[in-house]
Amino acid sequence: MRDSQRIMTCMTPTFSRRKVGRLLGAAFTSCRCFHTELGGLESSALPIVHHSSYACELPAGHRFPMAKFPRLLHFLIKDQVITEKQVWVPEIASEALLSCVHTEEYLNNLMNGTINEQEQRRTGFPWSEGIVTRCRYETGGTVLAAEVALQRGLACSTAGGTHHAFPSYGSGFCLLNDLAVAAKYLMGISSPKRKVLIVDLDVHQGDGTAFIFKEEPCVFTFSVHCGKNFPLRKQQSDLDISVEDGMKDKEYLSTVEAHLPWLLETFGPDLVLYDAGVDPHGEDELGRLRLTDQGLYQRDLYVMKTAVSRGVPVAAVIGGGYSRDIDKLALRHSILHRAATQVWRECGM
Repeated sequence: MRDSQRIMTCMTPTFSRRKVGRLLGAAFTSCRCFHTELGGLESSALPIVHHSSYACELPAGHRFPMAKFPRLLHFLIKDQVITEKQVWVPEIASEALLSCVHTEEYLNNLMNGTINEQEQRRTGFPWSEGIVTRCRYETGGTVLAAEVALQRGLACSTAGGTHHAFPSYGSGFCLLNDLAVAAKYLMGISSPKRKVLIVDLDVHQGDGTAFIFKEEPCVFTFSVHCGKNFPLRKQQSDLDISVEDGMKDKEYLSTVEAHLPWLLETFGPDLVLYDAGVDPHGEDELGRLRLTDQGLYQRDLYVMKTAVSRGVPVAAVIGGGYSRDIDKLALRHSILHRAATQVWRECGM
């Protein structure tokens, strides 16, 4: 059986149909305009955010699986999970937008290519105009997904989750912190400030995001990560759950279930930014956990359904995932969008 068929057949709905449109309607905020080059033409379907510039050229043999982004969209369309009419195309993130999180000096160095070799090694990327453009579109995509989610209840990008970027430097394949930029932007255009819950289920702690919001009461950072994995020096999220190597599906999902409903009730967010990294998968080259495709699907389904059923919009990004088999990796990332499609249908959105 092909990987795409295997993923589709193992994923069945685990909750009954609920009409939550009116509940979500109370949470929506009308946006007069979006950061978009092209809005989705299919208004009744799950919004998917994608840009062809999510990918750029890297040196031959580079470890980062850049080709996964276009392949992810390819499989979503090929497997009829989505249609092209569902795709929203983001604008590039402006320097003014990025400056709500990143320092002027860092942005100047990044844009002008004056990042030194030591800093490039810390990011894992050699500097190029292409990598900067890619990261700016990726950040614009997360901002757009958040904007659309506030109006529609749920939206997914085909990139994003660059949670290791700090205000003044990049790290761990992350040059710009898209989650932080989206949260800061959405807080800044509302009065009172919107409350944002960042649910980070990438296998690596979202250290940059935790640092950025350590003194921001309107953002709650929740991270479930492998304690013995990168980064070596952890930051303090509002809630960190450090798990041991080798954790499997059942225990992992129980861990998430033990905290998410309580956070939604007590913090009362206006939006969830969900980092759905697939690097907790047992076959991931940089992960140390043992989740399966089905485990990732149940995780994504649970997170999105739990928030949406409470009237809290969700903007989801794909986070980390590493494999030399690009097609297998792209299909693994598509689990998020397949689960989101199921939530969209089952919740009558």
